[in-house]
Amino acid sequence: MFSLVSIIISLWLIRTIKVVLFWIYLWQLKEYHIGRFIDHFRTHKGKKLIFNFLLGIKIVLLALILVRPLLFAWVLSLVYVFEVLVFGLQVVKNTIKKPVITSKIMLLLLMSYALVVLFLAKALYFQLYSPVIASLLLFDILTPIIISMVVLLVQPLFVLARNSTLDKAKRKMATMENITVIGITGSYGKTSTKEFLKTILSAKFKVLATPDHKNSEMGIAQTILHELKPEHQVFIVEMGAYQKGGISLLCDIVKPKIGMVTGVNEQHLAIFGSLDNLLSAEGGIELLHHLPHDGILVVNGENKYCMNLYKSADINKKLYTVSGTKMASDIFAEDVMITKDDVSFVAMTKEREAMHFLVNVLGKQNVQNLLGAILVAKELGMSLEEIAKASQNITKGQAGITQKIGIHGIAVIDSSYSSNPDGVMADLDYLNVFNGKKIIVMPCLIELGVESDCIHEEIGKKLAQICDVAIITTRDKFREISNGFMSQGIGSHKILFCDNPREISTMITVMCKEGDAVLLEGRVPSEVIKLLKSRSS
Repeated sequence: MFSLVSIIISLWLIRTIKVVLFWIYLWQLKEYHIGRFIDHFRTHKGKKLIFNFLLGIKIVLLALILVRPLLFAWVLSLVYVFEVLVFGLQVVKNTIKKPVITSKIMLLLLMSYALVVLFLAKALYFQLYSPVIASLLLFDILTPIIISMVVLLVQPLFVLARNSTLDKAKRKMATMENITVIGITGSYGKTSTKEFLKTILSAKFKVLATPDHKNSEMGIAQTILHELKPEHQVFIVEMGAYQKGGISLLCDIVKPKIGMVTGVNEQHLAIFGSLDNLLSAEGGIELLHHLPHDGILVVNGENKYCMNLYKSADINKKLYTVSGTKMASDIFAEDVMITKDDVSFVAMTKEREAMHFLVNVLGKQNVQNLLGAILVAKELGMSLEEIAKASQNITKGQAGITQKIGIHGIAVIDSSYSSNPDGVMADLDYLNVFNGKKIIVMPCLIELGVESDCIHEEIGKKLAQICDVAIITTRDKFREISNGFMSQGIGSHKILFCDNPREISTMITVMCKEGDAVLLEGRVPSEVIKLLKSRSS
């Protein structure tokens, strides 16, 4: 009997190691933001974490073990053997989900595993057979709650440490009297615009920009403390937030002279809780309020929320648009040409200055982002000729979308880092440049709140207009996407659900030949990307 207890304890420890890693990974993935963490459980994958067959078996076993301990302890041991085997397979394939190691993660892991050991030691004090097994099983069932409590209990310590870091960064920024700070916010387009602007301005100035996708208060503060030097003339700060007041906090630290809003949509509506909260932060209202009287507001003139912000501003303000139909545009584009490999356009200012640009990026959306960067560079004293020359150093990777020839000569368009409604539509427009068969692989979008159904139906309509086949990798809004897709008169056999990477790869290689194109949009499984990008021998 006690040998069985030993077996169960050993198996329990191994599977608990994995489970603790996963739940800390999930908290880190959601940036320890309670709203984002909770919103995950509204998705199909999130619901499966709570409502799944294995958890149901364990709950039933918890009651049965107290009645027939020996019989059902054997059943539990088989359940744990299965979990350990799955864990081992994930380790071998290197597919186990684990957090990126940081000092915070190290503390959370140390505290969580110490709690596991202490709980096990206490459970072994029981002399009766069934309470030991039942206690372990109860801990197993409650592990997500227990680990979440550890994370939340530790948060105040890290808030104190964070506040200290932010204060140091703020004090250092106060000593940087001769630096021009450019703050960039919005729901989409921030990173690409920041990268374009950094490359252009670096031709004339000593420039520092926040690293890729590190747009939170800690990422910005650490950049200031570790990388900002007195010789820097321009500091470009990408600003992200998930709650009202988040951009105000960042502005209070960096004190931007130029504020830029690249585009606003409902991408994080579920996290902000309301459109007003979203517009306050990502919509640029807080950024505008923190600009000095001699500051400059630069906004995307083709976005309705940006235009509302523009109309409310009473400081120097500038508009950029791809189309020149808006009379107020300070810069716009003419003769736009989009090819598989680059974009070409003539940048035209309100004063009728003109310059041809040929830039090594993909998709018409990047013409818009380039125009924003060009406008800011011009405000800082660069001529259009200087800007055009500097823009030749921009690379495809800076635009967040790349294209290469993959297996069987298929063009693989990789826009897989993240996704938002406007980004999906723009990437589909780029996909339409290709002449062969066109396929998209994408998950449903998350964190869209009450607008989610409508947005996914619109995406479905666009998929039907552009794609020969659409493969959706998550179930959350598959019905809504399908409804939009079929509303265009296209049969349901052209829009498919599949979440198995190898099956997706097989379908594409069977359907496509050299000259066809597949768009990987948003967080598609990494194995799909790897399989499609590996050229056949």
